[in-house]
Amino acid sequence: MSVLSPPRAAGASSAAPRHLVEEQPLRYPDASSRPFMTQRGWWLVGLNFLMPGSAQVVAGNRRLGRIGIAATLTMWVLVVFGILSAVLWRSALVTLATNWFFLLGAQIVLIAYAVLWVVLTIDTLRLVRLVRTGGAARFGIGLVSVALLVLSGGGAVYASQAVGTVRDTLGSIFGASAASVPPSDGYYNILLLGADSGEGRDSMRFDSISVVSVNADTGAVTITGIPRDMPHFPFAEGPMKDLYPDVHEGHSDQTCGWSSGINQLRTEVEVCRDGNALYPDAVANGSTPAVEATKDAAEGILGIEIPYYVFIDMHGFAALVDALGGVDITVAERLPEGGGPAWEGQPADEWATGWIEAGAQHMDGDTAQWYARSRYTTSDFDRMKRQRQLQEAMLAQFTPTTVLTRFSDIAAAGTAIVETDLPQSILPYFADLAVKSKEQLVSTIELTPEGGIDEYEPDFAYIRQLIQTALHPPSPSPEG
Repeated sequence: MSVLSPPRAAGASSAAPRHLVEEQPLRYPDASSRPFMTQRGWWLVGLNFLMPGSAQVVAGNRRLGRIGIAATLTMWVLVVFGILSAVLWRSALVTLATNWFFLLGAQIVLIAYAVLWVVLTIDTLRLVRLVRTGGAARFGIGLVSVALLVLSGGGAVYASQAVGTVRDTLGSIFGASAASVPPSDGYYNILLLGADSGEGRDSMRFDSISVVSVNADTGAVTITGIPRDMPHFPFAEGPMKDLYPDVHEGHSDQTCGWSSGINQLRTEVEVCRDGNALYPDAVANGSTPAVEATKDAAEGILGIEIPYYVFIDMHGFAALVDALGGVDITVAERLPEGGGPAWEGQPADEWATGWIEAGAQHMDGDTAQWYARSRYTTSDFDRMKRQRQLQEAMLAQFTPTTVLTRFSDIAAAGTAIVETDLPQSILPYFADLAVKSKEQLVSTIELTPEGGIDEYEPDFAYIRQLIQTALHPPSPSPEG
């Protein structure tokens, strides 16, 4: 007698012939035996969880069961394919994962599978016939069925929500129709800007200006920091060079004015001039006139082509750090938090709202934001170093584990604070480079006195040569 064979009691009754009850006890159970019906109920619930559709195949609607099994096997194949792709064909996987239509299709499939699992679970409970099971088992089987449904079907729902978040995030941040450009001299160069776009900042200036150069073959990253007050710089070919054939000059009158510093370009282009007339295609290409002018300035300073930009809104920067779970920073010296002195020479102890102590720290978003902003007791050059240190710390936090466990928070924060003209079509390639870059140290170049650059009277020929040497170091001689 099999484990699930019903007892052969003389008074047993069943709508099915005795030979069917004995040969197919799951499909034709002896409903008069509570112990057997209880055991059968647990078996059906387990089958439904391990292989959705199998309970219907052995005890119910075989057609529905075959649909459930086929859908489950298909999902398993897709999961295995995804794992293999992540290991062997990463670029192909990222290409699909950044395709809007593929993500929409994946979301629909996952939702459909979750709905099918709900239908199969409800049908399994119907097949169990809870009223025929033992008293305590009725509640146990029902509760376990619901719990397993939440565990399994909920996973499919969560996956569909994650896919939808990816699709919405990509659509919000990256340009779907923007054209990608090939690497320039072996590098993708991206202008990285940071500023606070809080209310009332009509003439908001870029507080942090740097250029990220990514080697198109190795993924090696070099970050060049440009002092925000660097004056009298040249422009690359474009509208601003037409206005300033030699170097950028300041201007002042009763209604509008700007200095010759690079961080004044936003004021000049978007407040004091008709930026849309200077750069008529900027907005259509996912950029702004101020960003394009700053690109031209950075190109003129560094002597490299910079086709893309990423703007980080420091007003919401703390949310991204918190979404990453914080960052680990070693603080070199005690730094004050707060808006600065009310008068020149006021001691920091009188105006500071808090302090960032020296030493190793795990910073939350608010502390990290003050660490990047604090400048009243140090110089702008020190602040540039801290911002670069913070950038590297955040890159280190972008691990697969962090992204998976905090995905929704990271995506929401990124959508709120990041603007860019990077096209979606280039994301698969950049994702592959990002994996390579994690294996290498990030190189930094600071155009500061410490790096041999006079901020107020820079030697631009020397700067360009410095950048070329850093990006294209001379090959070692055969003698070593």
